[in-house]
Amino acid sequence: MSVLKLLNRHNIVFGDYKWTEFDDPFLNNNVQSVSIVDTELKLKDRQPIDLSKSSLSLHIFHLNEGGPTSENLEEENEDITAAHHWVLPAAEFHGLWESLIYDTEVKSNLLDYVTTTLLFSDKNVDSNLISWNRVVLLHGPPGTGKTSLCKALAQKLTIRLSYRYRYGQLIEINSHSLFSKWFSESGKLVTKMFQKIQELVDDRDALVFVLIDEVESLTAARSAFKAGTEPSDAIRVVNAVLTQIDQIKRYPNVVILTTSNITEKIDMAFVDRADIKQYIGPPSTAAIFRIYLSCLEELMKCQIIYPRQQLLTLRELEMIGFIENNVSKLSLVLKEISRKSAGLGGRVLRKLPFLAHALYIQSPSVTMTTFLQALSLAVDKQFEEKKNLADCV
Repeated sequence: MSVLKLLNRHNIVFGDYKWTEFDDPFLNNNVQSVSIVDTELKLKDRQPIDLSKSSLSLHIFHLNEGGPTSENLEEENEDITAAHHWVLPAAEFHGLWESLIYDTEVKSNLLDYVTTTLLFSDKNVDSNLISWNRVVLLHGPPGTGKTSLCKALAQKLTIRLSYRYRYGQLIEINSHSLFSKWFSESGKLVTKMFQKIQELVDDRDALVFVLIDEVESLTAARSAFKAGTEPSDAIRVVNAVLTQIDQIKRYPNVVILTTSNITEKIDMAFVDRADIKQYIGPPSTAAIFRIYLSCLEELMKCQIIYPRQQLLTLRELEMIGFIENNVSKLSLVLKEISRKSAGLGGRVLRKLPFLAHALYIQSPSVTMTTFLQALSLAVDKQFEEKKNLADCV
């Protein structure tokens, strides 16, 4: 009731919004934050949202502060860290979903896909008649946020489906560790790893996500074996992975999330098992602008950039015809920095504000104008470093 009263008092919002301070004693004592999220999944342009006329889904959750644990396999009297394990929702992933910015409807498509797979499973739809495998493959160049998106998706769905599952489990498999130095044992290690996952899947109160990062290392193409460039034991590893996926997909509470930087090296039999094969590329200029905007908002909130300055969105700049005036000047500078940042991945882009401060500012607070100058220099330096590295190869 206290949350509904809060929303009734602030029934008009512009996009996502978050409250962390409350007048209501109950909220103040028991709630860390109240957030309105995912408005951009439905609205293309920034516009007022009347909460009193909207259909709201309320999700109440408690973050697990425990952090990851290691899943070890014993081989020849040696412990191998085969995976890391989180109980969801995890404090470590809080806010990760909102920080990931894409041009296309990647996030909403993934949410809708997994929600549909779990619905079909719950309704006992015959998978012999309508086929789905609960396998997602995200592929694209390094640094574009594929692994982060998988973790954020697992967290998001655990919260959204809390009415159905009491908690989530995320198992991130260390693909490289499953290759034994006695290579013939690697297939057995894969089987052992999935046997441990099976124990988690048996708990029907848990929604289990299996994340296989750089899946190409586990599913090295059998065509390479035929060409004589891969040992026959590699085929056993591929077969073990495919067999385990086929076995585990029978369970309604498991989703397999995979990523790859080198799609052409993945075995086609695995690719065929993926229901969604989503390319995640470098962000466009528009997405870069939104990423930088979120970084600058955070630095203003923490008063590293001071005083606070109004920054316009690209949509607002477009509405005024990109005309420069006192209100739009800083936003147009940011637009130009975003333009020349094209080609950089999201991981690098979110690091650049830190590097800008460390390399060119080094003071407790700075004006927006000075910070944007430093950010522009940091972008130039990033491309210079990439060129120097390329010249050395």
